[in-house]
Amino acid sequence: MKNKLLYIVLIFISLFQVNSLFAQLLNQAELEQTARQVKKHIKYLADDKLQGRLTGTKGEKLAYTYIIKQFKKIGITPKGEQGYLQPFSTKKNLANPHGHDHDSGAVIITGHNVIGYLNHGAKYTVVIGAHYDHLGYNEFGHSTYKPESTNEKPQIHNGADDNASGTAALIELASQLKNKKYQQYNYLFIAFSGEEEGLLGSNYFTKHPTIDTSTIAFMINMDMVGRLDTTKNSFAISGTGTTPKWKEWINKVNSDLKVKTDDAGTGASDHTSFYYINIPALHFFTGTHYDYHKPSDDTEKINFTGTVKIIDYILQLVIISDAGSKPLFTPTSQDSSMKVSFKVTLGIMPDYLFDGKGVKIDGVTPNKPAALAGIKRGDILLMLGGKTVEDVKVYMKILQQYKKGDQTEGVILRNTEEIKITIQF
Repeated sequence: MKNKLLYIVLIFISLFQVNSLFAQLLNQAELEQTARQVKKHIKYLADDKLQGRLTGTKGEKLAYTYIIKQFKKIGITPKGEQGYLQPFSTKKNLANPHGHDHDSGAVIITGHNVIGYLNHGAKYTVVIGAHYDHLGYNEFGHSTYKPESTNEKPQIHNGADDNASGTAALIELASQLKNKKYQQYNYLFIAFSGEEEGLLGSNYFTKHPTIDTSTIAFMINMDMVGRLDTTKNSFAISGTGTTPKWKEWINKVNSDLKVKTDDAGTGASDHTSFYYINIPALHFFTGTHYDYHKPSDDTEKINFTGTVKIIDYILQLVIISDAGSKPLFTPTSQDSSMKVSFKVTLGIMPDYLFDGKGVKIDGVTPNKPAALAGIKRGDILLMLGGKTVEDVKVYMKILQQYKKGDQTEGVILRNTEEIKITIQF
């Protein structure tokens, strides 16, 4: 009886400790309410009337006006150069002049970061960011969609996942952190513009910061967090090598989600700008999909419950890290996708969450070398040019060796069958 009583007491103590740690995170009612809010945000930001939120357009203005409205409603104070806004300008070459007064050539565009601040009078500040811009009508030529004919009218790229999802998560994290009692850090919330044109907004902010960057503890970036695959129940975090603390904190998060981590501090999103000024930074990402940079990236394809799970995960991570200190920055090996220029393309969309050997193919572009070689979505590229393709990074290193006109052999795995293919670049 005494042993049984001791056992019950130990269980109670254990449950009390766990509940004490996570008592102020999202309960079921908060999860459901947050899912409704996420849906509302994404539905607005990815609506046709915003015309794809291209940097420097009326659609961008509608988007940043909405974000400012949400910040005001939450009680986040302005920390831009013009209230909540931080304008920046750049010159861009038009690929498709739809919606502009210019027939062709270069135009000057002015984008706007939206910056809000939660000041607790702490020594250090955590930056939480997401880009809100997208491709518009593909004026600057970044779409992966291939029109069926040259006469096809330009289509709106609404970017529900990329990155209305991250923007919605940013707003809801601001709301949660405003209402929580974790105040050992200040919080700076930034909705970046110009990400699709080369990290313009985040790069501008790090060069023209509205707070002292030496007081930034770390940065969290959310880019494409709206398509959590329920069959895999997994997502990716990159940048885990930018401080030794990341893995320690990640291991303490209470979640049923599977996480694939990557140490690299750079990549094709806004956390890279902070890495380059020696700030530990993470990128949260639920994976690639067929609709990436296509007009079909629309609201009805978003996993709202999955997005809320990512929000809850980040909220836990921020709270676990809430020691009021500034973690040590550590440089990492650079992401080869940021520094390697390719002379050829295979025309595939890799599944970045695939954790097996090889590169699993999540999409194939028509009339490109992969499609012409017979590669299909779901295949796994095992070998290229006689070299084993261990993962995406190895694949990119192999690919950079080729030039247009080259021919090589490859091996793919389709279901359980290995198939030899010939690739003509």
